[in-house]
Amino acid sequence: MAEPQTSAALPLYLRVAAALRDDLTQRRIAPGARLPSERSLVHRFRVNRHTVRNALQLLRDERLVVTERRGTFAAATAPDASGPVLAPGLLRFPCGTGGPDAAAVTRLFWEPAPTGLAERLGLPPGEPSLVHRHQVPGTGGTPVQEAVSRFSRYALSEVPELARYRRPESWPARPDLRMLYHWMHRAGLRLTRRESIGVGHGPVATTCLTVHRVVSDQHGHVLEVTDIRFSPDAASWTYEFTG
Repeated sequence: MAEPQTSAALPLYLRVAAALRDDLTQRRIAPGARLPSERSLVHRFRVNRHTVRNALQLLRDERLVVTERRGTFAAATAPDASGPVLAPGLLRFPCGTGGPDAAAVTRLFWEPAPTGLAERLGLPPGEPSLVHRHQVPGTGGTPVQEAVSRFSRYALSEVPELARYRRPESWPARPDLRMLYHWMHRAGLRLTRRESIGVGHGPVATTCLTVHRVVSDQHGHVLEVTDIRFSPDAASWTYEFTG
């Protein structure tokens, strides 16, 4: 079977994961079917076992495969995208479209970062960058969740799928960035995601929960800064940790 063409600049484990991901999404490996053994994958891709294990871990993070005592199997069902998820390696950007927040208003903007944030994003003062705004309406039209994500100059230069949004004329009516972290992984970026949770005040409610997220790569470059505010009785967060 011919392997998909991938950039030689990508780390080996990402290239192996991309080939297996293609097998899974194209149903060459049926849902619930057992994947080839690690030894078979080592032979197929001509890599060492550590590389294969890293690739399988990424696919587990993406909920495309599960590992049991009997081996590794293709997931029987698609990952649950019923709500925001905070977990390194998972596919869904937490402010995407679809799912239970299908009525959400999602827009892209090209605007300067607030004072104090521009330097962190690698931007000279006043230089605009890509901004993703997401709002989930509640009863009577009052928003129950609002999120603002700002992307650094480095993210726009390193992630091709994100770079295409440099041209506002190409923006879709409802941008969908749910695959953002997958795009970053595919570009060879290993992500560190740091979240701070607190209680604040804002337009979502008199009192609201707040999440401040900073996503960086393995070199310490900030890729994304997101601020989310939501009513505590209108949304929930799921935390998952991989040891």
